[in-house]
Amino acid sequence: MEAKTSGTGPWLTVVGSTMIDQIAYAARMPERGETVIGDHFAQGFGGKGANQAVMARLMGAEVAMVNAVGEDSYGGETIENFRSFGIDTTYVRREPGSSGVAPIWVEPDGSNRIIVIPGANDGLLPEHGAAAVAEQAQVDAVIAQFEIGQHVTTAAFAAAHERGAITVLNPAPAAAVSAELAAVTDWLIPNEHEFAIIAAAADLSDDVEDPGALVALAEGLGVRLLVTLGERGAAIVGEDGEVRTVATPTVEAVDTTGAGDAFVGAFVFGLGSGWPEADAARLGCAIAAESVLRPGTQKSFPDNARCREIIADVAAG
Repeated sequence: MEAKTSGTGPWLTVVGSTMIDQIAYAARMPERGETVIGDHFAQGFGGKGANQAVMARLMGAEVAMVNAVGEDSYGGETIENFRSFGIDTTYVRREPGSSGVAPIWVEPDGSNRIIVIPGANDGLLPEHGAAAVAEQAQVDAVIAQFEIGQHVTTAAFAAAHERGAITVLNPAPAAAVSAELAAVTDWLIPNEHEFAIIAAAADLSDDVEDPGALVALAEGLGVRLLVTLGERGAAIVGEDGEVRTVATPTVEAVDTTGAGDAFVGAFVFGLGSGWPEADAARLGCAIAAESVLRPGTQKSFPDNARCREIIADVAAG
């Protein structure tokens, strides 16, 4: 099995969010009405769409970002950050007002709590997403999340299907998936908490431990389903209706922020490179495990050289 490397594809378009992550590390989280003293603070570039774009680019994909940022200093810094990775920013718009921000609290075991404030991300409209996908020189897959409106993603995914591209939806933060969006979604990739919310909204079992519940959601929405399970790996509903679990490497997590985005970026890189879905999932698990070894979001991701090593290891079996 041979993956494509930088300069040869795959070609991915990410229609999604950008955020400035504002990360507070503390020994414990405050109770309601309580103030605690934190250990330290970090700020960096984030947003689920931006994270997935950066991860895919580090893997070796050609990546175009479709988004809106504010006219504040964060907006300019975000665009320069994309360019530093070699990500195409042709379709990153500047909108009046503030850029998106994400205050994040991280506990000693690496778990986190996040509040997303979309800001300029809400300025991205359906016509922007559809036009960007239609105008790309090449597109093998289009990725989106729920930090932008479902109507925007629906238009972008419809344009992707017209070009024969794979569409991958990471439904975070969790919400019910509209029928229109489900109809143009090939792969749905929630984590276990998002799965429970989406399944309950569809009046289906939210028991992620029950393979039948995963199959029911996949069939109900008419999508391929992959549920990320953190340190337990990932569960894939096969085209034959069987649920298969992919293990993740055992590591000691420092900060899990962005691990799900690292998985998605790497998984779609694998799919776009022609890998079998189980191998693409193993690649996603390996990259996600690598990302939790360091604090932060994008800055915790393995660099291109390390990504190439992981790609080779997974490809070798």
